[in-house]
Amino acid sequence: MNQLKLFIELTRLKKPIGFMLLFWPCIWGLTIVYDFNSNLFIYLFYTCLFLGGSILMRSAGCIVNDIIDKNFDKKVERTKYRPIASGKVSIKLASFYAITLCGIAFLILINFNNFTILMALASMPLAFTYPLMKRVTYWPQLFLGITFNYGLILAWISITSEISIIPIIFYLGAIFWTLGYDTIYGFQDIKDDEIIGVKSTSIKFKKNPKKFLIICYLIFIVSLILVGFLKNFEIFYFMFLVLPILQLLYFQIKKLNLKNTTDCLNKFKSNNFLGLLILINILIGKLI
Repeated sequence: MNQLKLFIELTRLKKPIGFMLLFWPCIWGLTIVYDFNSNLFIYLFYTCLFLGGSILMRSAGCIVNDIIDKNFDKKVERTKYRPIASGKVSIKLASFYAITLCGIAFLILINFNNFTILMALASMPLAFTYPLMKRVTYWPQLFLGITFNYGLILAWISITSEISIIPIIFYLGAIFWTLGYDTIYGFQDIKDDEIIGVKSTSIKFKKNPKKFLIICYLIFIVSLILVGFLKNFEIFYFMFLVLPILQLLYFQIKKLNLKNTTDCLNKFKSNNFLGLLILINILIGKLI
C-alpha cells in the first residue's frame, strides 16, 4: 500500500491538471476535424485513447523529470519531499515505472493510423529532454509548449492522415498558451530557481511579466480567431470566444498576484476550465 501511495505521488495522479493540460489540445484537434454527421463511436473511442495516453505519458514524463531533477528538487522547498528527491523511491524502480507506462501508452498508440504512430514516436525525444532545457535556456516553457500541444496535431492526422494549415495555426497558438500559463506556474519557485541556477521565462521576464503574458495570450487568441475563419464557423463561435478571452486576459492576467504563490497556482489550474471553454467553443462552431 505504501508503494502504491509513492507511485501515485511520483506520477502526480492526484493532480489531474497536468494530464488535462496535455489532453485538452488532443480533444480540441479531434473535435475540430471530426465529421459529426458520421458515426460518433470513433470520436468517443479516440477521445478515450487520447485521455488514456495523456495520463500515461504525463505520468512517465513526471518520473523522468524527477529523475533528471533529483538534485535540483532537493534544494527547492516545494519539491524537496518528492519520492525520488527524498530517497523514498530508487532511480532503478522509478525507471522501471516509466518504461512500463510508456509500454502501455504504445499499446494505445497502435490503435491509430501509421502516420499518427510515426508522428507520435518522432515527438518522444522532445517529451523526455524537456527537463534538461531549464539548464541551458531561459525558454524551457517554449519546449514544454511544443511538447504538450503536439497532441493537437496527432488528433487531426488520426482522422485525416494528412496535415493542413488549420491544425498548424492552432498548434502554434496553443504553444503560446502553454508559454503563458507555465510562466505563471514558474513564479512559485522563482526565488529558489534563481539561487540554484535554473532558468525560466518567469526569471527572464520577471521585471515586466504581465506584458509578456499578454503577448502570449493574444497570439493564442488570434489563432483561435483564425481557425474560426478558416473553418467557416458561424458568428456564434466568435461571440462565445468572449468567455475564454475574458478568462485569459482578465482573470489570469489582470487579477494575477505574482507575489502570492497560492494565487499563481490557482491561476495556473484555471487553465483546465479554459480548456473546457475552448472545447465548447469548437463544438458551437461545428454544430451550430
